[in-house]
Amino acid sequence: MSNSKRVVVTGMGALTPIGLTVEEFWNSMMESKSGAATITSFDSSKLDTHFACELKGFDPINYIDKKTSRRLDSYSQYALASAKMAIKDSGLKTDTLSDSERARTGVIFGSGIGGIKTFYDQAIINANEGPSKISPFFIPKMIPDMASGYISIQYGFRGPNYCIVSACATANNNMIDGYLLIRNGVSDVIITGGSEAPINEIGVGGFNASGALSTRNDSPATASRPFDATRDGFVMGEGSGTLVLEELEHAKKRGAKIYCEIIGFGMSADAYHITAPHPDGTGAVLSMEMAIKNAGIKTEDIDYINMHGTSTPLGDIGETKAIKKLFGDHAKKMNVSSTKSMTGHLLGAAGAVEAIATILATMNDIVPPTINFEHPDPECDLNYTFNKPQKRKVDISMSNAFGFGGHNTTVIFKKYSDSGY
Repeated sequence: MSNSKRVVVTGMGALTPIGLTVEEFWNSMMESKSGAATITSFDSSKLDTHFACELKGFDPINYIDKKTSRRLDSYSQYALASAKMAIKDSGLKTDTLSDSERARTGVIFGSGIGGIKTFYDQAIINANEGPSKISPFFIPKMIPDMASGYISIQYGFRGPNYCIVSACATANNNMIDGYLLIRNGVSDVIITGGSEAPINEIGVGGFNASGALSTRNDSPATASRPFDATRDGFVMGEGSGTLVLEELEHAKKRGAKIYCEIIGFGMSADAYHITAPHPDGTGAVLSMEMAIKNAGIKTEDIDYINMHGTSTPLGDIGETKAIKKLFGDHAKKMNVSSTKSMTGHLLGAAGAVEAIATILATMNDIVPPTINFEHPDPECDLNYTFNKPQKRKVDISMSNAFGFGGHNTTVIFKKYSDSGY
């Protein structure tokens, strides 16, 4: 680590069900707000689940010109919106970058399922009207790498440009690659994150079919209840999160504000099941353990973990077991929480939005809560920061993101100090 470049976060943009800016997102978490409500974007009456965490008040024209917005699936609209916020926040002067600077500025940005609504709509058109009526924008709107492409086109970034897809670990994997490219001297700046727009007939119907979603239709706002004994599945969310990662000396040279430093990462596989997590959290242990070793710290140095915490019966127990196994006595001395209790599960965007929550917790020394807790689960016995935010010193924090297929990812953040770590 000592011979590697240091990587800091200099810009953030969030588009979430509880706020369309980073500030709104943070304030809503501090007020323990739920983003879940009955679905308004389509008739969900034939589905098992009638609610989700939809974006409220989003208009793509506020971020993208009208012509471009019509050519984009919602997930790409969300990505461009959060990227615009993050780049502006970072203070990067994108219109005056030299050719060499553009070549060292990349975009690594993912989506778990890409343009699923576009796919669904065009399949219906093909079935009803034939292939001659398929939109020429079908493929560009659908494929999950297009958000990354559009961001680079919008700002003229010519560095590495691609999309990693790893289900609900997607945003973390994209962030990790961005971190590695900067740490190893390939790039100076990486725009990274994740975006998802899955709240539609086929998206909700598909997750219903897999048995993953809550069906608490009588009380949507309380349906996402991680670690509660009555949890019955996750609540689908939509939105986007973008982080501007930057090499430290590059950031200092241009006088950028620095939110935090990324100091370590971990990745692993459960090698167990296509949808169910390992019951003992074996893969989660490996990912967190790798991140701690990679950061050159000890388990007792971690103050807060933003858990994957989806509100599924198996997942919450498996991650709890993993934390207890790896951290031992320190497991109950940390604060942990699941911000999915408020935002719902943003799938491929979850890691980015939760990274922003984790960074803000580290900066402000306030842990966002896990809301909707009512009934204790004896197998979930950590300090989950239930129902209200809690003030505590947070110098080093961790964010987990796990995905279908057994993908596990962990990123570690640290309060920025010029003296290093």
